[in-house]
Amino acid sequence: MIDIYRVLPEEMDDLVIKLGQPRYRADQLLRALYQGSPKNISDLHQIPSSMKDALAKAGYTIGSETEIHRVVSEDGHTTKLLLKFDDKTLIETVLMQYGPAQDKTHPRSTVCVSTQVGCPMGCVFCATGQMGFEKNLKAEEIVAQVLHFARLLRERDEHVTNLVFMGMGEPLANYDETVRAIRILTHPRAFGLGQRSITISTVGVIPGIDKLADEDIQVKLAISLHAPNNELRKKLVPTAGPNSVEDLVMAAKRYFKKTGRRVTFEYALIDGINDSNKVALELAHLLKGNGAHVNLIPMNPTAGGFSRPARKRVLAFQQILRDGGVNCTVRVEKGSEISAACGQLRTDIMQNIAQ
Repeated sequence: MIDIYRVLPEEMDDLVIKLGQPRYRADQLLRALYQGSPKNISDLHQIPSSMKDALAKAGYTIGSETEIHRVVSEDGHTTKLLLKFDDKTLIETVLMQYGPAQDKTHPRSTVCVSTQVGCPMGCVFCATGQMGFEKNLKAEEIVAQVLHFARLLRERDEHVTNLVFMGMGEPLANYDETVRAIRILTHPRAFGLGQRSITISTVGVIPGIDKLADEDIQVKLAISLHAPNNELRKKLVPTAGPNSVEDLVMAAKRYFKKTGRRVTFEYALIDGINDSNKVALELAHLLKGNGAHVNLIPMNPTAGGFSRPARKRVLAFQQILRDGGVNCTVRVEKGSEISAACGQLRTDIMQNIAQ
């Protein structure tokens, strides 16, 4: 069986011709898939029965995700879903809504997408990292998360405006499937989201960063740094290489040189671990003059026993970076009370709900 949401528009052209249909049927099929809410082949009312029969006979299906559980934050701005795919795979995905989008007619609606079940990177402060790694998601399973929220938003006369690949897993460790999903989600004949509305976050897969710089997709890149020196970073990110800090700074410079797009360094602030004035000064010295932006993320509660610094400490750390000539902001976190914020996604504790 082949999920039709895996098929790129140019591949759809070839597919309909192989099925004995005129090429324009590909555009009809794509509109039905991405502008409607079909759950199976029979829901494709825009195409003739003969084509639907041919698709089914050729082994094509539509989607495979089932919503198992939904939890919404008290303010209604964050929604976390537990989805199950046909092979019983479970993942969490999150919708975060902020004040009006640029056209001011609806909120900015960002989907936080998962690319793997669990994560192989093992960051000690991240709930997903402590799950271990189970499997890579396929492109169609990545796309399904976005389309699921798109259907939900359509009921409110709203739509998805942004994507962040910051959910479960390391996107660049599942490179091919992640990029295929992005091409589908940004193709004007498919979902049609703007490429610059997408951010990929990586903990430091340097070959993936270099490869992404050569792709003809204008996505934003965020690198999870979390420490200004290799000794401290190795304690937080056990899979980090011996010179990962310097290697990542150089990779960011190469990415900027090739693409012209500024890189963001994400920095999870952990109380008593990497939030001292001394560490802030070291980070400022490391990043001064390279044009990068630092996004400070006060640690979210997880099972790892770490905690976030006091607000006063966060602001002091930020000021040191700014005084050192580094552009820096503090992330506005959403959904931490429903374990939907950065570093909180995991499915192993949700198994009983899915059964």
